[in-house]
Amino acid sequence: MILTLLPDLSQSLHDSAEHMFQLPLPIIEKLLRPIIVYLVLVILLRIFGKRELAQLNPFDLVVLLSLSNTVQNAIIGEDNSVSGGIIGAFSLLAINWVVARILFKSPRLTHLVESSSTVLVRDGKMDKRAMERESLTSDELLSAIHKQGITHLHEVALCQLEPNGTFYVEAREPGISEKHHADIVARLEEVTRELTALRAAVSNT
Repeated sequence: MILTLLPDLSQSLHDSAEHMFQLPLPIIEKLLRPIIVYLVLVILLRIFGKRELAQLNPFDLVVLLSLSNTVQNAIIGEDNSVSGGIIGAFSLLAINWVVARILFKSPRLTHLVESSSTVLVRDGKMDKRAMERESLTSDELLSAIHKQGITHLHEVALCQLEPNGTFYVEAREPGISEKHHADIVARLEEVTRELTALRAAVSNT
């Protein structure tokens, strides 16, 4: 009985392997699709600004999550094979490596692709034009500042939105944790001085 089933099992495994690794699309197309989508996404993110990367509200997060599903078919086409997935992944990693190497060697091109940092707050004053250019509301900016441990806008010496979507915030005064740390250090130094003076007094008696 088992011997009679072996040919059928072997044929089934053979058919499954063929289905898993058979490419319905030409290899050159599988390589070009991810590259084209990658470059188009880089250009679109450059055009629409840095706030998408910053994910300032749920809508930005929804856009990024939906973006992957939107371009999925454009990348893989009508191909669900293992070989197609491997080729697509290789193509994406390869183009990202090439772009990273090019940008590393060319600061001018890096500035062109990634743009530059946008100063949003300087010496406690909000730059309305910069915020309008980046489509940022005052509530979104304050939320980003609060995440850095700063309570009020007047406490900010500098706040800028980096090309990668992160916020760099520099406080005008030390934060609460830094003040506590400085107080503890000062008290320890005072205790050390008192112990030194006490030891000196004991040794003299």
